[in-house]
Amino acid sequence: MQVSNSDILGPNPMFYLLVLVTIFEVTFVEAFIVCVQWWLDFYPLLADEDKPIECTQLPGETIFVPSGWWHCVLNLETTVAVTQNFVNSRNFEFVCLDMAPGYPHKGVCRAGLLALDEGSLENIEKNMSYEKDNFSYPDLTRKEKRLRILKSQESENHKGTANGASKSYNLGKQNLFYDINFLATFLDRERDHYTSPWSSGNCIGPPEMREWLSKLWVGNPEMRELIWKGACLALNAEKWLECLRKICFFHNLPFPNDDEKLPVGMGSNPVYVMDGYVVKIVVEGGLESSIYSLGTELEFYNTLCEVNSPLKNYIPNVLASGILHLENGSCKIDSWNGKEVPDVIGKCCLFPEKGTGDVFPFGVRSKKLFEYRKARSPEYEPHSSAGSTSIWPYLITKRCKGKIFAQLRDVLSREDVLNLASFLGEQLRNLHSLPYPSFSDSTVSIVEQNKEFSFASGMDAEFVSKRSDIPAEWEIFARTLSRKKKDVSRRLNKWGDPIPKTLIEKVDGYLPDDFLKLLSLYKEKGTKSICKPWSWIHSDIMDDNIYMEPHYVSCSNGITALTHNSSVNGHNIDEGKSWHPNYILDFSDLSIGDPVYDLIPIHIDVFRGDSCLLKQLLQSYKLPLMRKTPEHGSMTGSDRFGRLSYHAMCYCILHDENILGAIFSIWKELKTAESWEEVEQTVWGELNNYESFA
Repeated sequence: MQVSNSDILGPNPMFYLLVLVTIFEVTFVEAFIVCVQWWLDFYPLLADEDKPIECTQLPGETIFVPSGWWHCVLNLETTVAVTQNFVNSRNFEFVCLDMAPGYPHKGVCRAGLLALDEGSLENIEKNMSYEKDNFSYPDLTRKEKRLRILKSQESENHKGTANGASKSYNLGKQNLFYDINFLATFLDRERDHYTSPWSSGNCIGPPEMREWLSKLWVGNPEMRELIWKGACLALNAEKWLECLRKICFFHNLPFPNDDEKLPVGMGSNPVYVMDGYVVKIVVEGGLESSIYSLGTELEFYNTLCEVNSPLKNYIPNVLASGILHLENGSCKIDSWNGKEVPDVIGKCCLFPEKGTGDVFPFGVRSKKLFEYRKARSPEYEPHSSAGSTSIWPYLITKRCKGKIFAQLRDVLSREDVLNLASFLGEQLRNLHSLPYPSFSDSTVSIVEQNKEFSFASGMDAEFVSKRSDIPAEWEIFARTLSRKKKDVSRRLNKWGDPIPKTLIEKVDGYLPDDFLKLLSLYKEKGTKSICKPWSWIHSDIMDDNIYMEPHYVSCSNGITALTHNSSVNGHNIDEGKSWHPNYILDFSDLSIGDPVYDLIPIHIDVFRGDSCLLKQLLQSYKLPLMRKTPEHGSMTGSDRFGRLSYHAMCYCILHDENILGAIFSIWKELKTAESWEEVEQTVWGELNNYESFA
């Protein structure tokens, strides 16, 4: 059965549709009782004019519910139904609006003005003008028409004290749809797509939303006016484009053309790729997180240049960096190299963590302490003060040549992918060999001032009392993991499917009660030593952060032929041609810690769990990931703390991102695993074969 618009709408467009179908759903008992009560006690009492269109959908039939129509379903028996949401040019803006952060606009979309309290309704009345004459003038906005109707009804009925509910109900009775401009007035402009929580009811995540809009923008130039309107609703694209223009003007860079107006990529910051350069506006996590992110990135680039690391040849050159902010209503830009506390940051009462004494006050040590502070407070709220939501650090780098690996994955040869694995191993070796800033004992003392940030109850008292034998960075590392463990079951249950519930119930028993044991402390000549290295870590080497360029090929006459449109001798180079990796991008998530952390995104996202590629990477890496001691014995032995696979699995479980969701999506057979050890060996077993030890 299919119902079209013309079959139902008629002259008055606002109808309710009741479809009696058979859908099997598992609901809470309380919700079930409330629903049954409504069907039994309220539905029969609806006035004829308020009753919906009612029909019964039989097996094999299809019903079309027009966009924006209220409808509800009563399950008559246990069965299965398949539904799909359809987006076209008529409802595109409404879909984008629904993806915007915040909830008031969602409530008005679904329940009309019933979603608003009385105060909000009164504000609408005060902000709109209305007359007592004809309400059908076509040049009036629907918002104006509703307010006219509301005023007229109150005058006729002499109900000056009507409450918000009756006002909303009267508006709904006029059978008028809201237009997109009216609904957009309920957007919470303080919330932003990049920094606000994503609604769990949205069918796709924020990166997928941006990718979808970007593909529409590139593939449908004739629809860009509509796509831009949608992007402004969902992403606040107009705001970020204006920021970009201010940055370009300050640095004498060309303004973005029409093709470059939308941010690109799957990352968590607005990134604009233009002719010759890339602008990243750092906003992820709010001002406090973003200033530590850029400060650490600038410190890292400075370190690369100081030691003349070969890694700098595979990272885009930094052209400029600074902070864009609003001052007295106008935009202002301050250049910032990371080596001082900018005045605009100081005015927000945002200062670097105490006890670091760094040349880079918002560098990696301060960032690490900031992350630990967040870890010990599950309910941590980002720093906010007057003006802090109008401050945006940014970074300008040279544009890379080639394409990202995510675009090439399906066309690369096996040889190209193996070369990529070797390249990543080499660059990880360069990264993990860089000198890093160490923590001081005073840093730990500052952390200890907060008594809540203590060792887990099972910690070895000997090591607690002799902290001088343990580097400060590792001590804080162990404490942070202990804090994350306390909240792990709640987080995994929140993420839910595809993580098996049986494994969630066993997670506390799998994780160590003393995370210092991960360090494999041992005595050597009377001194305690640690078996694990400490290094800079990228933390986010994924398939969209790796650039590759076409490899030059030789013709039969010995002349290299490569055209500017990425084709060889007239043939598309994407089809079976050789590509070589040339750049690693996006160091926003830089940190210092266990180098094993860097293997997680590479193995899960880039390699998609291919152990052969992980082995290829390790052959090029050649640095020790753990120092082998007599106590360890075999890496595959019963001592789990001596297994690199155990370390990697613990980090996956305690990761801030839903790494486990990706793991159980790749290895679907592990959904029936009976233990975490089974998951560990399947995913990370290859690490135990790695023979490069110090």
